[in-house]
Amino acid sequence: MVFWIMSGGFCRGSAVLCRFSSVFRSVSAGPVRFGSGCQERVCRPLLSGTVDRFGGVTVRDFPPDISEDEFAEMLSVSLRQWRSEQRVAVWLHVPLALSRVCSAAARHGFFFHHARGDQAVLSLWVGPGESRLPAFATHQVGVAGAVVDESNGKVLVVQDRNKTTNAWKFPGGLSDLGEDIGETAVREVFEETGIRSEFRSLLSIRQQHNHPGAFGMSDMYLICRLSPLSYDIDFCTQECVRCEWLDLTELAETSETTPITSRVAKLLLYGLGKGFHNIDLAMETLPAVYSGLFYQLYHRRLPDTQHTLHNKDPN
Repeated sequence: MVFWIMSGGFCRGSAVLCRFSSVFRSVSAGPVRFGSGCQERVCRPLLSGTVDRFGGVTVRDFPPDISEDEFAEMLSVSLRQWRSEQRVAVWLHVPLALSRVCSAAARHGFFFHHARGDQAVLSLWVGPGESRLPAFATHQVGVAGAVVDESNGKVLVVQDRNKTTNAWKFPGGLSDLGEDIGETAVREVFEETGIRSEFRSLLSIRQQHNHPGAFGMSDMYLICRLSPLSYDIDFCTQECVRCEWLDLTELAETSETTPITSRVAKLLLYGLGKGFHNIDLAMETLPAVYSGLFYQLYHRRLPDTQHTLHNKDPN
């Protein structure tokens, strides 16, 4: 049992705090004697959060009219409770409309972890030793689609409107949250060129640090091989100045392209001649260790074991 000694003047404030009990769980203190001679049981609301498998607490629910001072008192009481329960971290998901509570959280040692849309996430390590909280996302992911017409050895390329140099490149853009690599490539190709396509494989991955326009994050740029489902170009003039089906040999040799585009063009030429199975990183969907989730694994295809066994020379 924890006792909360307050002056008679602050007793009225406790009643204000108690009105949030529908959102926050409460801890009652024992009888407290105030200057007026009254005795009452004081309601001590705690922030309501969910405990994750690592022992951290995540708080998402806040009353819309809570003041900074009221929140500061609730947070102070809640932190004492969570520390007594040996929680290791606290995450506050604060909506933009309640940004005033961030100042109170900062006074208790919280820092901004990340922000997205209309919500900021603040974090505090309350476990033993140095903080072991993970950093926010360190990379942005860009995906391009190399749409190869195998019947004539041509590939779809564009010149971006917003680049300082009009070099030929594969159409592409940033991947959306929750979007698979192949889905990004197909979507970006259609948005920029009007060409419909289907995903076949992953060809290459580029990692670059201090990438311009990545807000200090590193950049992952992936190029996928796609097969065309349509051929008539209707490119987006807001994003591109040119769009063509270009011969792969010409793309591999021209100086009017980027180093990575030239290298992948040579890779595609090799695939056309020797078989794409020699260059493709195929995608396979596998179940994750967490129930109900799946992931995509990209790798060179394994030999057909059953086919090999069936055709093995018995001698």
